[in-house]
Amino acid sequence: MDKKLILVTGATGYIASQLIPQLLKRGYRVRALAREPQRLKGRYWYRSIEIIPGDVMHPDSLARALDGVWTAYYLIHNMASGRGYTAIELDGARNFAKAAETAGVEHIIYLGGLADPNGHIAAHMRSRIETGNTLRCGRVPVTEFRAGVIVGPGSISFEMIRFLCELFPILPGPAWLRNRSQPISAQNVLDYLLTALDNPNGRGQIFEIGGPETMTYAESMLRFARLRGLRRWLFTVPGIPVWLMAWLVNKVTPVPEAIARALIEGLLSDSLVRQPAALQIFPNVNLIPYDAAVSSSLAKLHPSQLEPVWTDGHRPVVSIRHEGFLIDHRCLHVAAPPEAVFRVITSLGGEDGWLYADWLWKLRGWLDHLILPHHNKALKEKFKTSRSSRLRGSTPNAGDHLDFYRVEAIEPHRLLLYSELKAPGEGWMEWRVESDESNGSLLTQTGYFAPRGLPGFIYWYLLYPFHMFIFNGLLRTIAKKSTSLP
Repeated sequence: MDKKLILVTGATGYIASQLIPQLLKRGYRVRALAREPQRLKGRYWYRSIEIIPGDVMHPDSLARALDGVWTAYYLIHNMASGRGYTAIELDGARNFAKAAETAGVEHIIYLGGLADPNGHIAAHMRSRIETGNTLRCGRVPVTEFRAGVIVGPGSISFEMIRFLCELFPILPGPAWLRNRSQPISAQNVLDYLLTALDNPNGRGQIFEIGGPETMTYAESMLRFARLRGLRRWLFTVPGIPVWLMAWLVNKVTPVPEAIARALIEGLLSDSLVRQPAALQIFPNVNLIPYDAAVSSSLAKLHPSQLEPVWTDGHRPVVSIRHEGFLIDHRCLHVAAPPEAVFRVITSLGGEDGWLYADWLWKLRGWLDHLILPHHNKALKEKFKTSRSSRLRGSTPNAGDHLDFYRVEAIEPHRLLLYSELKAPGEGWMEWRVESDESNGSLLTQTGYFAPRGLPGFIYWYLLYPFHMFIFNGLLRTIAKKSTSLP
């Protein structure tokens, strides 16, 4: 019997990108609907699914996406559209419900927002609830889950908490930080979305879902800071306007201003589970406490755990804040085969030097050696001898030291180095090479820095002009040397 086909809308979003690989593991065929399919190319599951370009605002694009689909996940929001997004969301839901009915889809699963529909709530939360009501206007049964703050790397609400707590030792906030919520682990959200596929008892119902603990928004921030090892002080200031908060969030976090404004307005009321029916209908979902969810998220602070949302192949230089990292990503097409390019990459460091501005690499290492504690002779000796850890012309191995970097991973056409330089955060450098359409190579170089507190941000931005100079020069020098190899 053929595997059942699942459609995931909003495929470039956070929850969808986590849901798709889980569906594949369970043996489902997965089709993704995305307005910008090229943004999915960096995902490791990209070639394992069918991708349909489309938009719920264009009904003609939905018939192909829904053809043969058993269950469809509706994971779309339009907060980034700014003013008027509520009407857009309802129109999109109406189009989707009608197209799903025409295509014979058996089930729609929708993730909405957690708020009291009978209370005074923000436009964003009202829109999330009305979107669910609109989807139910069709004949296809809709299972709706309403969630508040989702705790997980990449979740917009979690990243807002993360970057604000990392950056500001003192956090002045509005009075509504005293409002209460039930933050839920991203894993538990996925658990509910997945178990709803095969549980007929929940089909067509609305479920409010939240974590096992109730806390104020202020408490959620302070607990994050404590688990991160940061000392933070928070106090409330009446009258801070929403637009000012949204502007600040946009400047210091990965959250765009339009989305930040909608999210902040959503915090103006409590976000609590009033009807705990989900616990009875889906008893196999074991709720994860807040501290455990945050600790699990912090344990994923590594390049290998990131969703590479910056690798759409269209931008030669990308500088972004993403999932706790400050990232500099550069790509360049090289008129040489991948093997030649990677041979140059694996010659970096040690006795061969760094090809470009090698004296600056030496200077940075010398400064690090200078500020190491005088009593730490073993560590000083390691840095003193690290340049000779790889002989000239040899290929590095995992665990080798290359001028204050450690080879963390070396795979076919990929090299990942971990920085052992003294800094207020953790850093990595990564190079990847792949074939391009012109029989040459696409060379990518990515610098990752996970700042720890305010000193980490100051360190990154103070050095960023030098990083731009070195990173750009190194990338082009690798490309030039690759084309000159025999």
